[in-house]
Amino acid sequence: MKVVIIKYNAGNIFSVDYAMKRLGVEAEITGDIEKIKAADKVIFPGVGEAETTMKYLREHRLDEVIRGLKQPTLGICIGMQLMCKSSEEAASGNVECLGIFDEEVKLFIPDAHISKVPHMGWNTVAAKENPLFKGLPADPYFYYVHSYYATVGKDTIATTDYIHPYSAALAKENFYAVQFHPEKSGSVGETVLKNFLELC
Repeated sequence: MKVVIIKYNAGNIFSVDYAMKRLGVEAEITGDIEKIKAADKVIFPGVGEAETTMKYLREHRLDEVIRGLKQPTLGICIGMQLMCKSSEEAASGNVECLGIFDEEVKLFIPDAHISKVPHMGWNTVAAKENPLFKGLPADPYFYYVHSYYATVGKDTIATTDYIHPYSAALAKENFYAVQFHPEKSGSVGETVLKNFLELC
């Protein structure tokens, strides 16, 4: 099985590679369009800023490539947010994203002094029945670091509550995405990654 991790101007890509190695998978980190298209599984992870990253993806034609993928593809953190319709993380107030999912990405607004932004640390996930969550306990804890969130909509397959409910995971056709960091979430995160690798 050929697994590709998309290389672009984002951080945290190598921690996903280490997670793959723990599962016995030698993934290739690459921005090469043909290699991405030829992969059996594609992972689109990262930590970064939406407007700058979308500009990079467009300049390198990676936006077209990601939208056109037919194999199982997993977005993680900003990867998930960029797969949504739009994001408020922009100097102009809004940036058009990949539009794979219909949800919008918005900035957390603290509702009290105890609600800090970014949302950082462990939180529970309420998941619908989906192959991505096979074998997980009820309301598992995952690790988060983010200031922006995807709204809840028709593509939502899991939610987390911080300030208000938001999409912890999305799925549509061959595309899957999670806001939490499975590579930093211990055994439950490892289970999610293993389930993704087993998708047909």
